[in-house]
Amino acid sequence: MKRIILYGSVYGTSRRYAEELSGRTGIPAVSARERADLSDSKCVIHIGGLYAGGVEGLKDTLQKLPQNREYDFLLVTVGLADPKDPKNIGNIRASLEKQLPKELYQKMKLFCLRGGIDYKKLNLKHRTMMWMMYQHLKKLPENERPDDAQAIIDTYNSKVDFVDFDSLAPIEEALDEMKPAE
Repeated sequence: MKRIILYGSVYGTSRRYAEELSGRTGIPAVSARERADLSDSKCVIHIGGLYAGGVEGLKDTLQKLPQNREYDFLLVTVGLADPKDPKNIGNIRASLEKQLPKELYQKMKLFCLRGGIDYKKLNLKHRTMMWMMYQHLKKLPENERPDDAQAIIDTYNSKVDFVDFDSLAPIEEALDEMKPAE
């Protein structure tokens, strides 16, 4: 297998992106939790949801990555925060810098996509985290709130879906620009 998409998805949004990218590119997509032999992979794409700064399934993917040889690594995060906001990207990069080996962090290509949330489907841990964030944001004076705070406040305890398959285009372009898999 020369190229592979591994995904980490709790509620299905990252899986939806992975399956759509797979359909567009012909690259197989499998859960990061599944056994996958990456020994002959020339390109590994990990798509994972953001949860408290961590990327779902990333630890599983990191354990499977080829050692002592070159490959391309694309990391795609999926979260609620608007990826067009440079502050959000900065926060994601800072978090990833702590999670990835230095060499991998420096060579990865990062893409950030917008996901969704359905509060009725959240497990207790995630529901509690979102409640705490909501309470914190509500208490902040409006001029001190992050840019996307109002959207979180307005959509709290509802279902929102920001999935935009057109946002996969830059990932497809990056894949096209890479050396073809041999």
